[in-house]
Amino acid sequence: MYKRIAMFTIVLGLCHGPWVMAQTAPASAAPAAPAYDAALAQSLGADERGMRTYTLVILKTGPNRIPAGPERTAMFQGHFANINKLAGEGKLAVAGPFDGVDGWRGAYVLATADLEEAKKYIEADPVVIKGEMVAEYHKWYATAGLMAVNGIHQKIQKPK
Repeated sequence: MYKRIAMFTIVLGLCHGPWVMAQTAPASAAPAAPAYDAALAQSLGADERGMRTYTLVILKTGPNRIPAGPERTAMFQGHFANINKLAGEGKLAVAGPFDGVDGWRGAYVLATADLEEAKKYIEADPVVIKGEMVAEYHKWYATAGLMAVNGIHQKIQKPK
């Protein structure tokens, strides 16, 4: 499990690579100091390091596989509705599926350090209610910049 969390952290960390390269000045020029934006930092919940504590939720295969059909379709519609609701309320930084290897199905990064609060958000998800998936909760300290992802995603997702 720790190996997968470490890989997940590394992958998210690599997301900073293109931004860092794009911000790098040519070797002949003196590097410009990054401009600190106090209002942006506050709006994202950043501490003095530009970080914040989240709850990382790992969804794994649960004991109750719902067979293909209307019940499964409705369950996943509710699952995606819950994701969109949490994102719209600013409670979800990012979410997405895994490849299913070793029963790992997906992850949420919730904008709360309170594990009990996070459980309330996830226990309302139909995939958890039905037992299709079970959740593991971990406090996770990462860049507050993740809170900007939903706004960016809305600008790059093509309309249906």
